[in-house]
Amino acid sequence: MATHTADIPIATADNATMFEAVFKEHFKGLHGYACSIVKDETIAEEMVQNVFLKLWERKDQIEIQQSAAAYLYRSVYYESLNYLKHVKVRTAHQARVGHHFNEEQPAVDNAAVKELQQKINDALKELPEQCRTVFQMSRYEELKYKSIADKLGISVKTVENHIGKALRILRSKLADVLPILIVVLMNMKN
Repeated sequence: MATHTADIPIATADNATMFEAVFKEHFKGLHGYACSIVKDETIAEEMVQNVFLKLWERKDQIEIQQSAAAYLYRSVYYESLNYLKHVKVRTAHQARVGHHFNEEQPAVDNAAVKELQQKINDALKELPEQCRTVFQMSRYEELKYKSIADKLGISVKTVENHIGKALRILRSKLADVLPILIVVLMNMKN
């Protein structure tokens, strides 16, 4: 009788091959589950990747008392809920900061907006070519992953990987301007 990786406790997955097998078997289902909670494919992918990253980092310390699948789904559930709580707190904070900013600061000038846009464009230029293309098709053309995959002749998984990579790179490149960007965007809406 063949052993299904869901029956193998992850705590025994001390080599990369076993871990990869568990990842490949459960990623799609976990991604769909996370997407149903956070309502965003990219964020859902990030939630699942976070769970697997934490699992890998603590693989020697974690003892799973139920099936790997049950553990993974529960972990994705809590990771997604924590993300949603964080977004709620951040949104409330931004509303308070934005309200305070609007009362005390003059309107954001076009030069600041242009400077931020230039920093975003510079960060985009630093992405690998296909990664940038996939990201721009997703964000600016608002295409679904499947449509991007079909247009570029690549797999949906490759599209997901490019989006994840782009978000990680952009997050690190734009970390110093993100608070300013949020304030500018909030002021532009008012």
